[in-house]
Amino acid sequence: MAAQRTSAPTAVAPALPSLGGKKHSYRERVADALRAALIAGELRPGQVYSAPTLAARFGVSATPVREAMLDLAKEGLVDTVPNKGFRVTAVSEKQLDEYTHIRALIEIPTVVDLAMTADPVSLEALRPAAREIVRAAVAGDLIAYVEADTRFHLGLLALAGNAHLVEVVGDLRGRSRLYGLTALLEAGRLLASAEEHLELLDALAARDGDAVREVMTRHLGHVRGLWAARQVDPGPVQWPEQG
Repeated sequence: MAAQRTSAPTAVAPALPSLGGKKHSYRERVADALRAALIAGELRPGQVYSAPTLAARFGVSATPVREAMLDLAKEGLVDTVPNKGFRVTAVSEKQLDEYTHIRALIEIPTVVDLAMTADPVSLEALRPAAREIVRAAVAGDLIAYVEADTRFHLGLLALAGNAHLVEVVGDLRGRSRLYGLTALLEAGRLLASAEEHLELLDALAARDGDAVREVMTRHLGHVRGLWAARQVDPGPVQWPEQG
């Protein structure tokens, strides 16, 4: 599986993902790749990483990495350590509770409303992303999972027509980091979570608001439950090859 450990992660420069499916500048693509590494557990809370070291891993120069890390510092994902680099910030239990609570307050009613208001064609356009999430879960490719999952959820929320709402949820998703994804995978429960995206689309297409609420509530519960199982050490994630 793609999430298995590898002894030489720097041998091949990884592709730079674009979380959310948007076309970004090179600096933003590097920042997206760093976010993916944070989410998947490749970069560990409390550890300090220098820009040159990360640049070598990505096969790029240190300048865009340093700039990207400064962007992540503004988001509270890393702290600047003078003359050393950047320390990955830890997320406390209280913060995870707060982030998940805010996401539930925003996302559940918004998506329930979409059961009555969303264009069926626009909903169906999200099905390929939902299927990508399932394929990534089957393959154990956590970075591909996170990329497709982000694209699906932010794309779904975008149907409500509120760009600020999408931005807020995107920020909360990044801050919560989806801790414990590897634990979910190793417990054999990642696929069930992935398939909830297809279940959600089916409920939306059926205009069944009650079913949409049930699926969304269950799905977000993974964030604070299994995905927050930080006592399990996820181990390094294999970087995707350049291509």
